[in-house]
Amino acid sequence: MAIVLGIESSCDETSASVCIDGEIVSNIIANQTIHEQYGGVVPELASRVHQQNIIPAVHQAIAQAKINKKDIDAVAFTRGPGLLGSLLVGTSFAKAFALANEIPLIEVNHMQAHILAHFIPNQHEGNPNKKPEFPFLCLTVSGGHTQIVLVKDYFDMEVVGETLDDAAGEAFDKTAKILNLPYPGGPLIDKYAREGNPDKYKFPEPQISDLNFSFSGLKTSILYFIRDHVKENPNFVEENMADICASIQQRIVSILLNKFKKAAKLYNVKDVAIAGGVSANSGLRNALTELAQKQGWNVFIPKFEFCTDNAGMIAIAGYHKYLKQDFVGQDVAPLARMGM
Repeated sequence: MAIVLGIESSCDETSASVCIDGEIVSNIIANQTIHEQYGGVVPELASRVHQQNIIPAVHQAIAQAKINKKDIDAVAFTRGPGLLGSLLVGTSFAKAFALANEIPLIEVNHMQAHILAHFIPNQHEGNPNKKPEFPFLCLTVSGGHTQIVLVKDYFDMEVVGETLDDAAGEAFDKTAKILNLPYPGGPLIDKYAREGNPDKYKFPEPQISDLNFSFSGLKTSILYFIRDHVKENPNFVEENMADICASIQQRIVSILLNKFKKAAKLYNVKDVAIAGGVSANSGLRNALTELAQKQGWNVFIPKFEFCTDNAGMIAIAGYHKYLKQDFVGQDVAPLARMGM
């Protein structure tokens, strides 16, 4: 039996999870509400709150798993990418925990972990035990990353397309700011979009070569669109919020899926997946499901709790590394930037 403790602290969620033989038996997530008043994550505050949350989160995860800390065989932690101060808290705790309990230490790439969340059992609706088969394509979309990844094996992944500027999650959050919606704005755009007409307003689709993305031009066009309409009618945003959100969301989703469709044809894959915080967006989930039916793809969409940052995905990645005895030493340091 292998028991792995997972620690996630890359941004503003402090999370701890216990994985027993590939099953996630606990997944505790402590969210930070302090950033709402600033309209975005403040790195210094994030690292301080991680320090407050990490011991209670780990304690709760171990208690919920009904194990003793002495039963744990290894500790896996997010090494990067992420906010350096936040990563430092999780890395330092994991190193201390491993040293005190004389167990191995496992480093995990945060973006790989988002993809490996698809291998958590009872994960996919309809058929809980189905898993994507290698090779498959995964669209990883979050506040900091937008990538198309060709997944050849658990830790053999190739980024075949990525954003040249802003990430899709950033486009949602910055748009929400333009619309004066509170932080985090992405989920609110999704909520309003469900009530609106996605064809009401037209926004441009950037013409970017290969399988890469760009969202900075779209963001600028949204800013000018709102500015010009508010000049004519100061209440334009309030009166048309649902239609604006639906139209913007449809454009962001179409940018993502047009490239994803191109990649699936290019690499001739039938299994496709999404991962990362933006994969919780209902517009993206529904559009991908529809596209998959038309294209004859097998589509894999994670449960909501494993879309956003969580330690369950770190623990499952750590478990697969544990099986390979892939450990790191106490000299390991966090990396704010970390490639696949």
